[in-house]
Amino acid sequence: MLGQLLLAASRSGLVRRSVSGFPLTNKVVQRFVAGESVEEARVAVERLRDANLAVTIDHLGEETLDAGAAKATAGAYITLLEALRPLGLGVRGEVSVKLSAVGQRLDDAMALEHAREICAAAALNGSTVTLDMEDHTTVDSTLGILRKLREDYPATGVAVQAYLFRSEADCRDLSAEGSRVRLVKGAYREPASVAHQDKAEVDKAYVRCLRILMAGKGYPMVATHDDRLIAITELLADRFGRSIGDHEFQMLYGIRTDRQESLAGAGHTVRVYVPYGDDWYGYFMRRLAERPANVAFFLRALGGK
Repeated sequence: MLGQLLLAASRSGLVRRSVSGFPLTNKVVQRFVAGESVEEARVAVERLRDANLAVTIDHLGEETLDAGAAKATAGAYITLLEALRPLGLGVRGEVSVKLSAVGQRLDDAMALEHAREICAAAALNGSTVTLDMEDHTTVDSTLGILRKLREDYPATGVAVQAYLFRSEADCRDLSAEGSRVRLVKGAYREPASVAHQDKAEVDKAYVRCLRILMAGKGYPMVATHDDRLIAITELLADRFGRSIGDHEFQMLYGIRTDRQESLAGAGHTVRVYVPYGDDWYGYFMRRLAERPANVAFFLRALGGK
């Protein structure tokens, strides 16, 4: 129930203004967001690199209905990638893109054009792009744009949300050789007609999707902080003869940093999802919705503890 309320709040302008007005909100947000500027993001990336962690960087923002804003977001990604180029991260320094932030709600062709520009800039870094998945109404569009991007940039990845009923079939379609798929549970408020609502059912759906990806020939990117799912991933890797280098774990910036470092220390590729930018509200509220511990952290900080 709390999670559903927070997901609803993530779309509320009134709650956004209230939360943003708390004097200590910025202190709490800094746990989950690397900063507002490219320079702050670069500093965070350097720190993670030095801890032997890979990164995928998200310029925060989504669902624009303004062509100028979509173009500006694409430009922000290109500026970010130019700033990261001297770090020589290669494939360990990719970016994540929400297509709705680069024009998907206006026109698929616009979103595709902007995404291609970002992919080209990433390629100059020896890196790539992963497309974030948003609410269920965008899935077909996102997968269609992915197919076109992969014609020129075959390493382009995509996120799949396990809680959607359709996702097992999508995982089968996306499990071909070289296909990079980030498996997440899902962080949007979806109706019962298209998505599992019960946490236990979401977990089961995640494992079913994970098994499909691990049995396939692609490159699974297992996005979880759950020790049970990490252990299941390792068991499936052993069952299907996967090596430590043909899949990776992904975790969010500021969450379970000790686990990130222990997995990396054991030889796994661990990629940290690093968000930055001033449009942090929707992302922040979804992080609170995912884990009650995050809500407790927020309330303690507001109380000055």
